[in-house]
Amino acid sequence: MKLAILGSRGIPARYGGFETFAEQIASRLAAAGVNVTVFCPSDARRPDSTYQGVTLRYIRQTPLGPFAELAWDLRCLWAARTGFDIVYMLGVGAGPAMWIPRVFGSTVWVNSDGLEWKRSKWGRAQRQYLRFAESSSVLFASRIIADANAIADYLKERYPRKRTISMIAYGAELRNEPHIAAKTEVRGLKSKNYYLVVCRLEPENHVQEMIEGFLRSKSELPLIVVGNILQLNSYVRQLLTYRSDRVQFLGAIFDQEELGTLRRNAKAYLHGHSVGGTNPSLLEAMACANLVIAHDNPFNREVLSNSGLFFSGSQDIAKLVDAIESDQLDVDSMCHQALSIARERYSWEKIAQEYLELLRQEASR
Repeated sequence: MKLAILGSRGIPARYGGFETFAEQIASRLAAAGVNVTVFCPSDARRPDSTYQGVTLRYIRQTPLGPFAELAWDLRCLWAARTGFDIVYMLGVGAGPAMWIPRVFGSTVWVNSDGLEWKRSKWGRAQRQYLRFAESSSVLFASRIIADANAIADYLKERYPRKRTISMIAYGAELRNEPHIAAKTEVRGLKSKNYYLVVCRLEPENHVQEMIEGFLRSKSELPLIVVGNILQLNSYVRQLLTYRSDRVQFLGAIFDQEELGTLRRNAKAYLHGHSVGGTNPSLLEAMACANLVIAHDNPFNREVLSNSGLFFSGSQDIAKLVDAIESDQLDVDSMCHQALSIARERYSWEKIAQEYLELLRQEASR
């Protein structure tokens, strides 16, 4: 079985969710005997290389402004048109071209990646294109894979004729022991003496509502916000007006050990994502046994179950933070339950086994 994984920025993972997913799944499938190739961007021609048993194929990426990512996905689809049993595209952006590998005899899987067309960072024309791309991917792909039941239900309702819609969640890396890193001490953050947000600073992640709600609370601890503040769009500028001793912006942090330490030492983790499926940041917080205060939507409810707290508006956050600090909640029990859910449902080993089973089903056909 030869599997190609497209749509990420390549591995080893250095950026975000799809890259981590590609590395974790590809390496485990390769160890199980699957011939896996991950397509990676490159500024120039490069020969194939290997990483943890996975073949890395480099496809040149040209600077085309806002169309660079789409153009690169199209190049990858063309390059993967032959030589693979299954071509797995992460994301729907290149949906109108998903037919290319199928014409040449390959099975095509597409990961729907949440409700991308609902993200507020896109303009009207981009949202319309992404809805069209989603519809095209459903039409041309052999199978659609959702990373949450709520996403799968949406797809089945919107596209009732599509019979091959599967649900396989995203995974989380489980660490056995807390990491107490010097970097956290350098930043002056003591264990359980701060609240934490880690996300892209975008409206659909409800960062402003979380900040405003926290400021309404009686807590004297700071809220630490981790996210890119160098991309100064209007939303980020608005968020930075809240910068103070109570609301501290650390910028983007890519060091996984430091992020793990920040999560483990937080008094609670605020999670505002609202348009994705199984969100990586939420799983990482649960894997670090965090108390999670999450935006109330079907995706977060599905993942957290009863192990977290939920907010609909900023007033809810103020009440929840005050309840935490007045010891009105069984925090230890909720943290233990969140960690148990992460271990039982979302370990990378479990997710890889589900993909391996799906590959075996495809092979049997």
